[in-house]
Amino acid sequence: MRLLLSIVLALYAVPALAADHRIVMLETRPGVMISLYYLKHAGAKATVVLLPGGNGMLGLDDGDPTSKDFLVRSREYFAAKGFNVAIPDKPSNEEHLDFNFRVSSRHIDDLKTITTFLKKDTHLPIWLIGTSRGTVSATAAAISFGNDALAGIVLTSSVTASDKPGAVPFQKLEAIRIPVLVFHNKKDECDICKPADVPLIMNGLKNAAVKKAILVNGGEGPTGGVCGASHLHAYIGMEKEAVEIISNWIRNPES
Repeated sequence: MRLLLSIVLALYAVPALAADHRIVMLETRPGVMISLYYLKHAGAKATVVLLPGGNGMLGLDDGDPTSKDFLVRSREYFAAKGFNVAIPDKPSNEEHLDFNFRVSSRHIDDLKTITTFLKKDTHLPIWLIGTSRGTVSATAAAISFGNDALAGIVLTSSVTASDKPGAVPFQKLEAIRIPVLVFHNKKDECDICKPADVPLIMNGLKNAAVKKAILVNGGEGPTGGVCGASHLHAYIGMEKEAVEIISNWIRNPES
């Protein structure tokens, strides 16, 4: 598998975070390119790879993502907590990331190339953080990667509906042996990501080194569809608080 093809399509300083971001172009499979938004933080202790939900598109405009996805719009909060932040866009040969693609070997190959690049670049632990459909991706990757490539995963607003390919409770969760945080909003009204189904995920994580469920009860000002990026499903109005909780757990999963 070929790795880095070209680097630095865009470079912008973010002085308040002592970090810079750039777009790295990776060839993840022959002829398939992925744009990786990459924000390196001076003195970072780990790298978080944020896996957006929905169609998986960042909507890059002059090097900046325009997606309103929870993780994408919270990227600088993660950087402010001392993490390097990487967010992959959709592959060049896909219109969008549907459920079936997120559990495919093609997607896993893409994520392996991305994490290999990041590991070689910083030699730091790597955590996958997925939200909504992104939890399908993070779970599938954790199962496929084994126990060494990742430090752990965080699943926010997990897909739980049995009729969705790759729904988290119905993947081979017993194969995951790394730390897992399941993070959900009690107010989530999305019918495919029900907070009441969190115990199904926890019960399936029989062999995880550490597992924890955190259900929050917050957010404000929801608009649009209940499964959308501007609703309680996506932690609208409580992004900073959500990142604080997640970041604290990543630093000390045993707590």
